[in-house]
Amino acid sequence: MRSDLHHLPERQQRELERVRDALLAGFEAAKNGGGGGTQEWRRGGMVLKIILFGSYARSDWVDEPENGYLSDFDLLVVVSHEKLTNIADYWWNSEDAILRDPAIGRTVNIIVHDLPEVNDALRRGEYFWTDIVRDGVSLYSVPGHPLATPQPMTSEDAVNTAERHLAHWLKAADRFLKLASISSQESVEDADWRKNAAFNLHQTVEAAYACFLLVHTFYFPRSHNIKFLRSLAEDVDTRLVEAWPREQRADRRRFELLKRAYVEARYSEQYDASAEDLEWVMARARVLRDIVANLCQSRIAELKSKAAPT
Repeated sequence: MRSDLHHLPERQQRELERVRDALLAGFEAAKNGGGGGTQEWRRGGMVLKIILFGSYARSDWVDEPENGYLSDFDLLVVVSHEKLTNIADYWWNSEDAILRDPAIGRTVNIIVHDLPEVNDALRRGEYFWTDIVRDGVSLYSVPGHPLATPQPMTSEDAVNTAERHLAHWLKAADRFLKLASISSQESVEDADWRKNAAFNLHQTVEAAYACFLLVHTFYFPRSHNIKFLRSLAEDVDTRLVEAWPREQRADRRRFELLKRAYVEARYSEQYDASAEDLEWVMARARVLRDIVANLCQSRIAELKSKAAPT
């Protein structure tokens, strides 16, 4: 895995240095906060690796902020113990500091996993992880903690796994979409029904992205942030961009409204989505569902062709 960022403009290189430093400093502060801990896994806890993956690692990023299209930084943080992957306990402050840093000009997404989990996935040949080893750029690494050598997944296993994910997650997306439709039709004048519709539309979109990512990469992050999921999925196949227009501010606002629905539609009295907002989001969710279904079916057909005897 390479470790230089010479393929990136100087601005992005400086931003990534700030992100790396913020993650390391934030982790140390969280680990030692409140007097630290007596458990060995915490006292000796370490960040073992920080790896840039995705478009900025591959050199195919998009930088068109005037049109609402700006690739995110995607980072894998590898830690020494599974309990150190807890975002709320060890990474929330770092993410917040990065979000508020005016010198970092794009969204930063992090996923955190412990080394045994990553290496087990590499030994299973899961595409998401093998792609990171192939394309990723190391921003930080502690010597003596190597990644496992990726092993190829058999074509038969790939087909079976992908088909299982498609059957489960597409059905889940359809179920949530039906619930959203029922809720939105119940009463356009009732904010509680509109909140219910918004939450189920969020779940529709989350399930659709889970379907796509699991069929194509065999990985889905522990996240309900659909903006992050959208970024990961569109990084795999740009045809998904069609689902969410973002040139107009109103379209971007509606996606943000949907993103907030996972928490706020359930717990906030102030949250509200108008009937017009819901109609637009539901139409786009249907487009996303259909694109995901077609792309996943094509992917499975491709995997089957590789599994067929020659």
